[in-house]
Order: sequence, then structure tokens, then C-alpha cells
Amino acid sequence: MDLDSSAQVLADFRSQVTQLLQERDKEWEASRKLVEAKQLTATLKRLIDEAHRVDLPDIVRDAITLALGGSEATSIKSLPSPRLKELTGLPPTKAVRALCVWFDILESPKSPWPIPSLWSKEIEAFAQSHTNPFDLLLEADVASLLDLGAGDLSFATELVELYVAPLQHRQRELMLHALDRLQPGSKLGGPLHPERETLNGLRSRAGLSFQFYGNQDMFDLGKLDQAGKLAPRYTIATCWAPATPTFAYEPTRLSEFIITQDLHRTKGTFEQTRYSGEPALEVQHEGRALLFPSWKFEVRGPLALLDLMARRGLLCVLGAVDTQVFWEILAQLLDDVRYRPDNQPFTPENLPAIFGATFEKLSRLAIGDTLNLSDCGPLRKEIPRVLPLLPTQDPSYRFRSIQIRRGAVFPGVPASNTARQFSAMAEERPPWMLILVPE
Repeated sequence: MDLDSSAQVLADFRSQVTQLLQERDKEWEASRKLVEAKQLTATLKRLIDEAHRVDLPDIVRDAITLALGGSEATSIKSLPSPRLKELTGLPPTKAVRALCVWFDILESPKSPWPIPSLWSKEIEAFAQSHTNPFDLLLEADVASLLDLGAGDLSFATELVELYVAPLQHRQRELMLHALDRLQPGSKLGGPLHPERETLNGLRSRAGLSFQFYGNQDMFDLGKLDQAGKLAPRYTIATCWAPATPTFAYEPTRLSEFIITQDLHRTKGTFEQTRYSGEPALEVQHEGRALLFPSWKFEVRGPLALLDLMARRGLLCVLGAVDTQVFWEILAQLLDDVRYRPDNQPFTPENLPAIFGATFEKLSRLAIGDTLNLSDCGPLRKEIPRVLPLLPTQDPSYRFRSIQIRRGAVFPGVPASNTARQFSAMAEERPPWMLILVPE
């Protein structure tokens, strides 16, 4: 980037800060306490952490890091006044306050849970150099994981068995939060419900801080957040066997009519009913009447799942992803718009034509093989957010790196029961694992 371009990027950021301050008088007043001597060091560190967490131009991120003294400054006077002026147009104290408003760090975190502070470039380096992504729990400053759609807690159980003891040896605790939409005690969902013995075992395990929330929609976490029951950010966010058809169709490229039509073609007719006093979905499939939770065919799409995971995890792991969900997710991760044809559901017949060389390269992967998605083509630079925006949050984001592995289970890596059942499913093609590092 030339000098003129760099100056324009910084000028644009300065303008954004100025405009925001005009709109947030109360927040500006509240920022005074964050530049007090006793809080300044922590404030500077939080600002730098946020600058490396959110999606910012490199020139702005570097300028903030330099202007805040690399988080080692102990007083406002030690900060480089010209750099802060260039960033915000304000003198040092007001400049730091303005950045607090811009990054929305006006209050100490309400959550009682520790928040990891690794930078995305560190996590990318780890993911590229380690075969087991969950080993990041041993290296990060906070060993925390959010398990979305936790089901029978089989993955959680394996994770605990692998990591609690080595973390205890390091005098550290594993923080594991899990949630699932199935209602505890429901007659629907069958083996996906966790056993009471499993729940009790996890809750009483030494060296483990465990929480499980049943009957919980992963896209409706507001009440849990307000009550401080979830951390704003986890070292790892994971989802095993992302549900079909929930994540098998992307509503931003497929109309509701097209999705419903394809569901009828592939799944059969379906209607809402009741079973044992609770709402249910009845599906007529190949001459059989199948019962599911009433929300089974609610389609959210991969953009919602990716948005949620990128917000919650410094590292995101999707395991045992079936073929239909995998290609719908992949279409949203690659930059070329040809992978996202309007109102054209993916089928085994059209996938080779739509994905071309990428389809051929991925299809050649043997079980256990790994490939960086960037080797197939440019990653999407601006993935649109489809969940409600948080204050100061950009309407788009990106992933620094994306690894793809072929298979359901891998040596030494914890997995869910669903993943372990794939090898016995003769009609199912081998699934996929995706390891994603948000910018």
C-alpha cells in the first residue's frame, strides 16, 4: 500500500471515530474511568486485543498497536502523542477514550468467565503446525470450549478424558460449556439426549468447569449472555455433525419455495403434529412415518452457523460434516461467486460442474488427508453477517485460514458418537472436518 493510500485509510478511520463520538455522548462520559491510572494498563491491553480480534485494515491495526505502546505503557504521558493524533484527531487522553468508545469496551466484562487473549495470527500458526486442533487448549492462556449442538455429550466426555488431567498437571482448569436445542425429557430425539449419569459425571469432575444448557437454540443466546452464563469468547467453538437440513441450504441464495420443494423431493412430505403431548414434525419418508422435534426442518443455513462460531471462538472446528452441509458451507467460504448460484440446490450431479477443479481436488482426498482451502482458490474476503450486529461490529468478516480434512475421526482427536458411527453407514460418503481461524 502506497503512502497516499495508507493516509486515506487512516483518515477514514479517524472520520469513523469522530462520527461515533458525536452519536455516543453517554459512552464518552463513561470512558473517563478507563483512563484512570489504576485501569490504564488493562485498558490499553484490551484495546490492542480488540484491534487484533476485529476485522481492521492492517495499517490501522498496526497504527493502534504502535500508538498504544504495545500494551507496555504505564501512563498516558508515555504514549506517542503524534500517532494518537493521526488515529483519532485528539490529544492522548481523549484519544484513548475515543478508542474505548469505538471498540465498545466501556465496562469491565460482565461475564464471570475468563476470556482468552491469543491473536488470530498466533492461532493460525498453531493450526498449521498441529494435527490436533484441540491441543490449543493446552497452549492458550484460557482453556475454554463452547460445544454447539452437544447432543449426547459424547464429544464433551472424550474431550474431558483427554484434557482435564494434563491441564490439572499445569495447575489449570478446563472450562466447557455445552448447549443443545433438544428439550431434556422429550420423547423426541432418541439417543441424542445425554444420559443423567453423563451429566452428573461431568458436573462433578475435578478440574472441570462444566455447564450444559438444554432446550436452547444456539441462535437465541441473549438470555444466557445477559445472565452471565456464557463467556463472550472461547478459545475453541465447535459443532459436530451440523444438522441436516438446518445447515444444508443457504437462505441467502435459495428461496423458501426452492428449499421446501427440494425437501419434499429428498425427504418426503412433512407436517406439524403432536406426540406424547409435545409438538413434533412427522415426515413421510420411503413409506415410513418418522417423528422429529418440531423445528427439525427449520433452515438457518451455513452463514448463520459460521457467523455464530466466528463470534464465539478464536478457533472454530466443524466435525463430521456430511456431504450436503459441507458443500453448502464451502460455497460461502470461497471468494468466486460462481460457487453460489441463485436458486440452484446442490446435487451429486451438478457439484462437479459448479465447483470444477475444487471439486476434483477435494474428491481426491483420502481419509485422513488435510488440505488448506486457499490451495483451491482465494478465500472470501467479506463474508456477510446474518446475525444481529453488535455495537461497532462490521457487517462482514473473514477467516484467516481454513483447513479441510477428510474423515469423521482422527487419531488422538476427540469426536462425537455421531462421528464414530459414520464408518458403519454404508450409504453415507466419508464426512469432513473444517478448522477455521477467524480474522
